Amino acid sequence: MQYNDRADLDASDISDARGSGGGGFGGMPIAFGGGGLGIVGLIIYLVVQFTSGGGGGSTGTVLDSLGSGSNANAATNGDVAQECRTGADANSNLDCAVVADIDSIQQYWTRELPQLGARYVDAPTVWFTNSIRTGCGQASSGMGPFYCPADKRVYIDLSFYDDLRTQFHAKGGLFVDAYVLAHEYGHHVQDLLGTESKVQAGVAGPKSGSVRLELQADCYAGVWANHATTTPGPDGQVLISNITREDVNRALDAASRIGDDYIQTHLGSGRVDRSSFTHGTSAQREKWFTTGYRTGDPQACDTFSTNSLG
Repeated sequence: MQYNDRADLDASDISDARGSGGGGFGGMPIAFGGGGLGIVGLIIYLVVQFTSGGGGGSTGTVLDSLGSGSNANAATNGDVAQECRTGADANSNLDCAVVADIDSIQQYWTRELPQLGARYVDAPTVWFTNSIRTGCGQASSGMGPFYCPADKRVYIDLSFYDDLRTQFHAKGGLFVDAYVLAHEYGHHVQDLLGTESKVQAGVAGPKSGSVRLELQADCYAGVWANHATTTPGPDGQVLISNITREDVNRALDAASRIGDDYIQTHLGSGRVDRSSFTHGTSAQREKWFTTGYRTGDPQACDTFSTNSLG
């Protein structure tokens, strides 16, 4: 994936809380409603549950022992705004690539969401290290990226991108990084449309509302990807100039490594327990990202009215 060197970047929706605190243990646990755990936020819970003899999990699960951490409200973006001014910066600096991704994703949904009957409201992305206090409670970087409906922010420790390659053995790459963010912003779209609030927390299973919510967020990520090379940035210039077939293949590779079945097999007990599914299988996550990418139509992402999730 390449960015348009001449496009301007807007870092105003970045809150950089890195280095503002963190470490230690204790504090309040984090509790999410449907869709709140993000792309792989359930991983730590699954590992703990399976190694301690517990049962499955869901996006309504309370996670404890997550560090006192920094505060999202103390975040700034001055340094990021200075460093990340153009697409050329995005092509040479990972932080700036993330800024470009967020600009593109939010510009797309600003244009598209009114067609679905809602107005898009920008959601800040908070960068943090170790742990952080959020509107949903205390969170740690070990949870992976997530969206918090309570404060309508996306949270990510950027070291997650390295974890995706080293722990999950995904191929990774700039487009995979963008897919991760587009999935989380898919949850923000669900929140704005009222979809997230209709999903009953704490209910798991292969056809549960939680699974449908996650697969729809994957589909929304694919929809954005379809339009990424034609979506203008804040200055009217397209931000992303090229996405290759290899980029898409890498995103599918990442999706295949974050399904419930893969996580349970490779990071849990080694036994697949379908009754505990909350995010969908690897094949389903690939399918719904592909559906969004192939059609480019958010209305093709209706995972709630179909019995055939893949």
